[in-house]
Amino acid sequence: MAEESPDSAYHSNGSSLEEEAERMEDEEQERLLSYWQSVGRGHQVDVPRDMAEPIQQLTRNNNPQERQTIPFTLIHRKEKLGDLLYEKRQYGKAKWACIKMKEKQYEQSICLGFMKLMRYICEQNSSGLYLGITIPIVTIVHTNESQSAMTQSVTVAYYLPEVLQDEPPHPFDSDISIEEWPSTIVYSRSFRGITNEDSIMREINLLAEILESPELCLQDTFIIAGYTNPAAANRHNEIWFLQRP
Repeated sequence: MAEESPDSAYHSNGSSLEEEAERMEDEEQERLLSYWQSVGRGHQVDVPRDMAEPIQQLTRNNNPQERQTIPFTLIHRKEKLGDLLYEKRQYGKAKWACIKMKEKQYEQSICLGFMKLMRYICEQNSSGLYLGITIPIVTIVHTNESQSAMTQSVTVAYYLPEVLQDEPPHPFDSDISIEEWPSTIVYSRSFRGITNEDSIMREINLLAEILESPELCLQDTFIIAGYTNPAAANRHNEIWFLQRP
C-alpha cells in the first residue's frame, strides 16, 4: 500500500476532529432537550423535538453579561425596617413581540408561549439572526372584578433589544405579533419560586395591601415579570401593578 502523504493525513485527522465535534454537539443538544422535556412534563407541557436547536442556542447565549435588562427610570423605593417592599418605576414606550395563550393552566400558557418566542429569538425571523435575550420576559394576566381568580387568557411578551426597536424583525410564526406599548408607570414587588394561579393571586393581594393607593392602578390587569426561564426551579419574579393612564 502507498504511504499516506502528510496532506492526506492532515485532512483525515481534520475530518475526524470535525466529526467528533459534531458528535459532541449532538449529544449536548439531546441532553438539553431531554432536560427541558422532563421539566415540561412537570408542567403538563410537551416539548417537541424541533425545540432542540433553539434550546441549545439560547443556552449558549444565556450569559448574564449578555442579557439586556429592560430600561426603566426608578421613581421611588418603599422600604420597611431595611426590607424593600416595592419600587415605583417608569418604563418608556417600546416594541414587544407578543403571543396570546389560553391553556388550562397558567404554567402551560407561559411554557408554550415562551417556546414560541424562543424560536423567534433563535433565527426564526426575517433577519435570520439570533436576536439576543432581554429580561424580564413578561406575562400579562387578568383577574375577575373582585380579584379573586385569574382568567385563562394571558399574553407572553419579549422586549425587543434596543438595536431592533426601530425595525423589529418579522416573526415567521403568525401567532406572534409586534406591538408598541406606551410609556407606563408600574409598582413592582419581587418574589421567588414557581408561578401559578395560587402564587400569583397571593402576590397580587399582598401588593394591594402594601400600596398606599392601589385604586390608582388597573384593578383587573397585572404583569408577571420573569427573570429566569420557566425551567428554573427557584425563579426570580416580580408582580407589576400598572398605574392608570
